[in-house]
Formats: sequence, C-alpha cells, structure tokens
Amino acid sequence: MLKYFGTDGVRGVANAGLTPEMAFKLGRDGGYILTKHKSAGERARVLVSRDTRISGQMLEYALISGLLSVGIEVLELGVITTPGLSYLVRAQGADAGVQISASHNPVEDNGIKFFGSDGLKLSDEKEAEIEALIDSKEDTLPRPSAQGLGTVTSYHEGSSKYLQFIENTLPEQLDGIKVVVDGANGASSALISRLFADMGVDFTTIATHPDGLNINDHVGATHTELLQQEVVKQGAQLGLAFDGDADRCIAVDEKGNEVDGDHIMYVIGCYLADHGRLKNDTIVTTVMSNLGFTKALERRGIKNIRTQVGDRYVSEEMRANGYNLGGEQSGHVIISDYHNTGDGMLTGLHLLYVMKDTGKSLSELLSDFKSYPQKLVNVPVRNKQDWKKSTKISAAIAEVEKTLGDDGRIFVRPSGTQELIRVMTEAPTQELADKCCQDVVDVVKAEMGI
Repeated sequence: MLKYFGTDGVRGVANAGLTPEMAFKLGRDGGYILTKHKSAGERARVLVSRDTRISGQMLEYALISGLLSVGIEVLELGVITTPGLSYLVRAQGADAGVQISASHNPVEDNGIKFFGSDGLKLSDEKEAEIEALIDSKEDTLPRPSAQGLGTVTSYHEGSSKYLQFIENTLPEQLDGIKVVVDGANGASSALISRLFADMGVDFTTIATHPDGLNINDHVGATHTELLQQEVVKQGAQLGLAFDGDADRCIAVDEKGNEVDGDHIMYVIGCYLADHGRLKNDTIVTTVMSNLGFTKALERRGIKNIRTQVGDRYVSEEMRANGYNLGGEQSGHVIISDYHNTGDGMLTGLHLLYVMKDTGKSLSELLSDFKSYPQKLVNVPVRNKQDWKKSTKISAAIAEVEKTLGDDGRIFVRPSGTQELIRVMTEAPTQELADKCCQDVVDVVKAEMGI
C-alpha cells in the first residue's frame, strides 16, 4: 500500500495536507526518478500545468523549484486540462509531465499527478520509488549550481496545439446540433469556446468563468443539475459537463436526463462496432459499471471486461490486449485510437459526431440500454484501510449478496483520494437497491464512522 499516492496522484487539503514543502519534495524527488535515465550533459525536460484552483500557483511554484533544483528544464503550460498535458508530453518529446489538480474535488483540495514520457500515469512501482526518496532520512540527490540548474520557459501556446489535435480526430464539422457545455469553472473554461467554435458547433456555455474559488461548485460532471435545466430551457439536443481538469465527460440528453460514462461508452462503442472499428468487439470498464451496461452490450454481441477502480487500470488492460475503447461510469472515457487517457472534450465531440452521423437523438441511441437501479453512499470513516478487518461489515455484505443473487450486486471499496468508504448496490428495483445499500452503510457507520 502506497503512503502518499492514491488512485490519482497525491491529494490533500492545499496548504495543510498537501503543503508547498511536500510539493517541493515531489518536484525534486519525482523529477529525479523520472529523468535519471538521461545521460551526462543531456538536459531533462518536464511539462508542468494546473487547473484553476486558487492554491494552484502556490503549489506550482514550489513544485517547479524542486524540479529546477535537480537540473530539469521546465516548460510551464499554465492552466490546461489533464489530457492536454498528457498529449503535450508526448508531442513535445518530454521526459515527464506534472498536473496540479484535484479533478472533481472541492476547491480546498488539490493534487499532484505525474505522467511518464508516454503521457501515461505512473505505475505503482514508479510511485513507490518516489515515495522511498520522500521518506529517506538524508537527501543525497544532486544539487547543481550555476550552469547545472534547471530553467523555466513559458509554453502557454501548447493549448492551441492540443486543441488542433482534438479537432483533427474528427472527419467533419459538427454543425446542426445545439449543445450546452458546462466547464465546471475549471481547466477547460478558456478552451471550450475556441474548440466548439472551430468545429462549427451551435453552443452556449455555463460555468466558464473561474475565480479560483468556484471550481466544481455545484457545476460540472459531478453536479449536472444546472446543466440539465439549461438543456431543457434552451431546447438543446445535448448537454456536456466536464470536471475540474476535464478528463471526465458526463452528458445530458434532450429531455434533461443525465447520461453517465457507461451510457457514453455504449453509444460510442455500438457506433464503432457497427462500422467494424471496435477492436475485439470489447469495451473495458471498471467494476463500478452498471449491470445493465453489461447486459445491453451482450445483446449487441459486445464483450465487457472489468478492472479494479481507476482509469489507470482500464488503460493498462486496453494496452495489454489491444482494445480501443474503455473507461469509467464517472465519465473517464478512453478512445485510444486518438488518445491514451480519458479526455472529456474529445469524448464530448465524438459523442456529438455519433449523433450527427446517425441522425438520432441521444435518447434514441440509448433506447436499448436499461440501467439497473443503483445506490451509492460515501461514508466518512476514521481509517478507510481498516474496513476489511470488521467481521460485522463482511457479514452484512454477505447477507446482501445472498438477497440479490445473480440479479444484482454490492460493491464496497475505500476511496482512492478521500477518507471514505464507498458502498454501491444494484438491484431490479430502486427500493431494493436503497435498502441493501443502507443495511451495509449502517454497519460501516457503526463500526468505523466518524
């Protein structure tokens, strides 16, 4: 079990759990681990970017100082999406990239996540190497001076290169469909209008005016209520919501119904399959995907392979076996023919393209997908790693599994980024899903709750 890294980098309350001192150490130690393969005299290059949180600059300056202290050349991208950073690491031939973001978390949180030269998140083994240096009693890393020190160069024009990349993944303009886009007041806010205008989309935006404090504040992929209202109010055919760093996309259909990552993968996956482009007729998801998703795919002759929670594990499975579509119910969708990580803006445009090319509304494209009623409760706990030690929790889970049988399921896991236990159930009826979930939640609260 890693000490600092979770499923999506190192996260914590900015200036408290995640301090400038820690950011400096991550820059220094992480930068060294990711660039130590460079030969003598060869300068390593690392890209650094952030989302719109008020704490971003504080952590960015500390992180960059750490990178500079081990002689790394830094290209500073400013505010850009996480998938934008991932793409530019590869496009620029950089040794690594670092994004400062807590994704969908509230503004008081922040995070630091590393990407290798391939634009992918680090392996557990690589993260363990960084942690070992952070916890070492003595800092023995190089401390160059004068000509050996690193330098910083602004590369804000990288965002234009990234947008051009997304636009080139589509064969034609996307006119003819009215769309409302929610930027979560996050990293995509300054990019949305440029991208959607370039593609000829008839669009309006909400939550694209970040002030450092309003990121994810009742907007974005985890709070689609305002977007749902706007889609209906404006008579739009589609709504698209991104999260704080825009690696997620959640949609809203023309009736104002939320359309999650499972539904988006179903639409795009069926379209690819119909055109002979879905590799191995398989979509990779995590264990959190709805049971109705798997059953709908089976009816279309498409297989569903599930991994543990985390888009990193989906990506690893896709690369290992040559699949080209996968993701998470939360809206991380990886279309690996174009990009090797979840990209909210790319996903949204490809969903829009399927609608345009088929001439069907989103609700029509989803008419054969019947979700099983689901209940998810996040339980704040004292120590999320202790939950498997409780025989009472295990017994409660076993009882629910017996009740549901093959026509439902329960899934319990610790959050990868917060001190929470997530309890999720699926059942033929909402009432049964609610009851089964609550039965386990009550036991978790009694055993470990704050």
